[in-house]
Amino acid sequence: MRAVSTKDDIREFLTSRRARVTPEAAGLPQFGGARRVPGLRREEVALLAGMSTAYYIRLERGNATGISESILDGICRALKLDDAERTHLFEMVRTVNDGPNTRRRRKPTPAQHISEAVRQTIDSMTDVPVIVQNGRFDLLAANALGRALFAPMFRGGEDSPNFARYVFLDASAGPFYRDWDDSAEQIVALLRGEAGRAPYDRALTDLVGELSTRSEEFRQLWAAHDVRIHETGIKRVHHPVVGSLDLTYEAFAVNSAPGLMLIAFTAAVGSPSHDGLRLLSSWAADAAHNTSVAARDDSTSL
Repeated sequence: MRAVSTKDDIREFLTSRRARVTPEAAGLPQFGGARRVPGLRREEVALLAGMSTAYYIRLERGNATGISESILDGICRALKLDDAERTHLFEMVRTVNDGPNTRRRRKPTPAQHISEAVRQTIDSMTDVPVIVQNGRFDLLAANALGRALFAPMFRGGEDSPNFARYVFLDASAGPFYRDWDDSAEQIVALLRGEAGRAPYDRALTDLVGELSTRSEEFRQLWAAHDVRIHETGIKRVHHPVVGSLDLTYEAFAVNSAPGLMLIAFTAAVGSPSHDGLRLLSSWAADAAHNTSVAARDDSTSL
């Protein structure tokens, strides 16, 4: 199954964005009569963007060679794209304009390493769950509380589980994410953005292909071409040990490792969720102590 094709994605993205903008929302006059397409016609987008219809049709077919930033800005305004959508369109066009000599189709994905300084930083943040993930949602590092928060993901014994696989392929994800639909939409939208930045990343292509094959929900969301920016939000989960938690998260780029994000989860002091995090911290400490004792006993018996 084709997972990522930039020209096709440009066409499908622009078509989907055009379909959601009504003539009324764009400030165009209505002359009556039935419209054969939802949203704007191609010639209406071209008019609003200040370009010829033929030039816009060429772009919507995926031919973005040599298109200027000013033209792209006009299209963004005409289609009322938000910041995430604008960035996504520019990145897809940039990929097409890089040309075949710079493309790295199916190139093995380089390993992403967490520096010792980053590990020490997240381990020192003992009162909040902290994780580090890449653009494919591989969980590359977590402090003790972060690992405890996402304990259901580690049941299979993986050191670096993947959030997307967990949400769409693990039955326990439904009970864990109290807003499963929103979490699923967010993950797919962020993966869409990553695909625009790195369409020839083999690991990303393989992940999208796997999820498209195994999950009807993922296939439907992927076809919507929605994108988001990962900065801050609310995560509502039901932890199997401490119950329901409403957590605010903030995402920060890891400057020493481009493409990685450090995400910290907090709860308002005095709230039930704050108490739940304190209880989770105690549970994690007890679990670590018991594991340490068991390992010491095993080594002694040998």
